[in-house]
Amino acid sequence: MEWLTSCFSPLNCILPLSVFYHPVIYILSRILPTRILYHAQESYWETYISLFFHIQRRCSQLSMPILVTCGLPYANGPCHLGHLRTYVPADIFVRGLRKMGKEVLFVCGSDSHGTPIVVNAEAQGMTPKALSIKYHQHFDEIFQGMEVDFDFFGDTDDPACHNRTKEMVEALMENGYVYPREIDLAYCPKCERFLPDRYVEGECPYCGKPARGDECDMGCGRHLEPGEIKNAICKVCGGRAEYRKQTHYFFRLSGFRDFLLEHLQTLEGTASARNYATEWVRSELKDWCITRNMAWGVKFPGSDDLVVYVWVDAPIGYIAFTEEWCARSGRDWEDYWKKPSQIIHFIGGDIVYHHCIFWPAMLKGSGYTLPSAVVASGMLKIDDKKFSKSRGNVIWVKDDYMDRGLHPDLLRYYLASYTAHNKEVNFAWNIFADKVNSELVGAFGNFINRALTFSVKNFEGKVPEGSIDADVLARIEETMAEVVSGLEEYEFKKATDSVMTLADYGNTYFQSHEPWKLVKSDRNAAASVLRSCLQIAKALVIMMEPVMPAKMQNAWKQLGMPGEVSKIAFGDALVPLDSGQSLGTPEILFDRLEEKFVKELEKIFMDRIKEAGSKGKGTQDKKKEEISFEDFQSMDIRIGEIKNAEAIKGSNKLLKLAVDIGGEVRQVVAGIAQSYAKEDLVGTQVVVLVNLKPAKLFGIESQAMLLAADVEGRAVLLRPREAVETGTKVR
Repeated sequence: MEWLTSCFSPLNCILPLSVFYHPVIYILSRILPTRILYHAQESYWETYISLFFHIQRRCSQLSMPILVTCGLPYANGPCHLGHLRTYVPADIFVRGLRKMGKEVLFVCGSDSHGTPIVVNAEAQGMTPKALSIKYHQHFDEIFQGMEVDFDFFGDTDDPACHNRTKEMVEALMENGYVYPREIDLAYCPKCERFLPDRYVEGECPYCGKPARGDECDMGCGRHLEPGEIKNAICKVCGGRAEYRKQTHYFFRLSGFRDFLLEHLQTLEGTASARNYATEWVRSELKDWCITRNMAWGVKFPGSDDLVVYVWVDAPIGYIAFTEEWCARSGRDWEDYWKKPSQIIHFIGGDIVYHHCIFWPAMLKGSGYTLPSAVVASGMLKIDDKKFSKSRGNVIWVKDDYMDRGLHPDLLRYYLASYTAHNKEVNFAWNIFADKVNSELVGAFGNFINRALTFSVKNFEGKVPEGSIDADVLARIEETMAEVVSGLEEYEFKKATDSVMTLADYGNTYFQSHEPWKLVKSDRNAAASVLRSCLQIAKALVIMMEPVMPAKMQNAWKQLGMPGEVSKIAFGDALVPLDSGQSLGTPEILFDRLEEKFVKELEKIFMDRIKEAGSKGKGTQDKKKEEISFEDFQSMDIRIGEIKNAEAIKGSNKLLKLAVDIGGEVRQVVAGIAQSYAKEDLVGTQVVVLVNLKPAKLFGIESQAMLLAADVEGRAVLLRPREAVETGTKVR
């Protein structure tokens, strides 16, 4: 029966109305977790065929390996709240599948290539490799801190990704899906190089709005191919670019139209992703340029000057990371990518185009297994305003959340329970605090603490020897079915709401049965009530574990249960607690977020917005007071070289530097610790204002000032484009 049940979950059967009276179908409808819709026009024969093929498909899926991936975070900047909108639900889903007894591989990694990384690295005086490693480590630490537990977290600059990308591109070429084409490409005569993607700005050829090289980000939002942008300007020198012919390589995406329309009909996941992609395929499907003029990236096979476009090698990282995990685990990666399997991609709503169109076409053209589902998350708003790093409308996960001592499970609960996964999420500190205080503290934590405390106090710290209420077991079973259904439908709010409804039921049950009175008048009745309440508490902990793993492990220990609750199946929620089992020590599970603390968090956020706004006005609205040429000449600005860099105790922003300014070494205190690692600065040439009046910072005298650009609150050091003699004056 367990095997048959798994075949039917979830099942939407379209049955004729009269089939309800057929004994076989009637029995199945009563004993299996099916959702049956009756339709008078359909025959018995059609119904049986539908049931047969559904059972056949479900049986085949039961034996398939399951792979879950997340869209790769770009190794170009720190993690913000918008990132977690994808990764936390994916982790909840994986933990839920494992509690259903399914074996799941969960992989992700850093997207380390592309022009934005090269541009940012150049601005910071770093190599692209160093920059990508810095943020790869940052994201890895954030995910571990937020309990997003990947089986493997890789890097698209790993040799495995280079090798797999080259293999797939060569397969596409052999199959006739990649071909060369000569195109007119923006070229900067001053910088003497072709300008890929973020190195060029201009006008969108479709709507005329300002656009960057690969996307009309200010207008229609269309993806732009190399050479399409009009009136190109070089972002490096600001000069006008010209157009020159060059041979690039294109993927014959237009040849996959019929395949994609058929594939999208069977693709599971969020309907919004499927519908968006289907409309795009029907209206426009052009061949796709898959090479770029760069040194950083995966070399295009047979070329020394071109690399593979980042949106080719990034998703191939899913395969490479699977290979790397399998190599360590003694498994065969082809079981996931060359044979029937369930591949489920969790992505942000802004990269549906790539995952539902480009990616399946690439897989089909090179002979790989296709994704079975694409789950796209809704976008994020902060305090009811559009998310924007440049406007300061952003919450940084490390600085604003983790470093403030907030528990990761609180944010995980917020992201899972606020709204449906494909809907827009609004985050505000006051809403966050209200959900924590009313739902987690006031309902969930309150019930578990009351049940435990009263049992420990009145029954010698053990589970009372009473019977469990049949209605309680029925409510637990009903909740468990709703949680499983919610996870299978990627409706995480549905799952969390069901658990919270059970917590409310527990509070009502405890309050209405008044065990504080029964323990004095009818101890056996009190024992039954409390054992029933403890069974509800056990069920709550098991079913909420995917959402709040650390807090639920704490609660599991308080219940006196051994081992890890993450390894306990959903079905164990119905297994009765043993009478006489020792309970743990009751503790407060969730602490209330006080108004003063919340106000402090809100102030940090509002100050960031004000600072970003003042910077914008400072460059646009406020005209600086003019100075004379003589005033400028009075400033002694030279090219210096950093000889040594040390951290300053007590400050996470300042570094103490020894800077050679030409025959003399000055001590400089600079607020660049959050932008540059001290070991990367030694030997770097910088621009130094030498004749600045000395000042003390953290008790250390600073005898000069480094000049830097302010990029969204981050210091980017000014550097000469080519090496010059130390001490050279800037005029």
